[in-house]
Formats: sequence, structure tokens, C-alpha cells
Amino acid sequence: MIRIQPGIPAGTEDTATALYWDAFGEKLGRVMGPRKKALAFIRRVLDPSHAISAIGVNGELLGVVGFKTNKSALVGGTFRDMCAIYGVFGATWRAVMISLLERDVENKRFLMDGIFVAASARGQGVGSALLQAVMKEAEGRGYDSLRLDVINTNPRARALYERHGFRPAETHHLGPLKALFRFDSATTMVRDLP
Repeated sequence: MIRIQPGIPAGTEDTATALYWDAFGEKLGRVMGPRKKALAFIRRVLDPSHAISAIGVNGELLGVVGFKTNKSALVGGTFRDMCAIYGVFGATWRAVMISLLERDVENKRFLMDGIFVAASARGQGVGSALLQAVMKEAEGRGYDSLRLDVINTNPRARALYERHGFRPAETHHLGPLKALFRFDSATTMVRDLP
């Protein structure tokens, strides 16, 4: 039994932070690492108001889907937040590198900003339940479509999105930056909402 709820339950923020890094650390590790600093940064900027969680029968955090608005994101933060963890020099070059991955927040389509599921909960419908929940969130905010980006080295996630009616819209290639981020391209996928 999976319970879906808005936000990240109090007391599970460290778990959410670790799950986020487990999901995206391979992609972001060379820029946001080392792990200890990355976890400190993610924990500092984690915004539960831009999250929907899946909770197990024993109250354990099974997964989270984040979204991005003009006001905030699941994991956003400011340059000041980066400086607090990485120092001015470390924050400066990291901010430049991360900005190369940023996608603008448009008003036409709701932007899903990451989905991650605990390894022990994969294959149990958690990802599908979170996708349904973020679609409902988008509809409730008056959007008629949802968009996300998926990297080419994550075929499992892309297959999940395709099963739920997402279709590719455009692909962005990293070129020489692929060595830094450990993926070649990201595809923007879109799903119309009822």
C-alpha cells in the first residue's frame, strides 16, 4: 500500500536528500561533489512545498517527485546557498556549470523537476503513482500539459514516461560538456493532460 501526499514528511528530509543524490549524483557528481558537500547543499535548499511524496505502510519514504515553478523548485537555492557550502570560488564555477543544464520555467506547461524512488521500492508502482500525482498537481494548477527532461543514460526512466503517455518534443546535446556531466543528451518530453 502506497500513500501519496504533498510535501516531504517532517523527519524524512535527510532520507529525501540521500535518495535525490542516489538518483542524480551520477549526473551531477563531478560538479556538485564531493558527496558530503552535495548532500549538505541539497539538504540546505530542499523545498518540500515543491514535492509530492510516496509513503510506505510503515511510514517510510519510498519516493518523491519534484516540480518547478517561477517561485521555487524541489532543489533550487541561490548563489549564497552555494557559497555557504562550497565557498565563493567553488560556488562560482559550480553555478556556471549548473546554469548550462537549466531549463526555463514557462507558463504554458507544468515542469516536473525530478522523480526518485528508493531502490527497495522500485518495480512496485511507486514511480507510476508519483507521476499520476504530479499530473493531478499540474491539472489542479490549471495546466493542460506536463513536461520533463530525461537524460539519454536513463532508459528506465524514459520507458516509464513513455508508458504514461509522454512523447519526446526535442533533444538537447551537451557536446564537449558530456564528459563533465556523464550523459550525452537530454530529451524534453511532454504529456497532454485531460
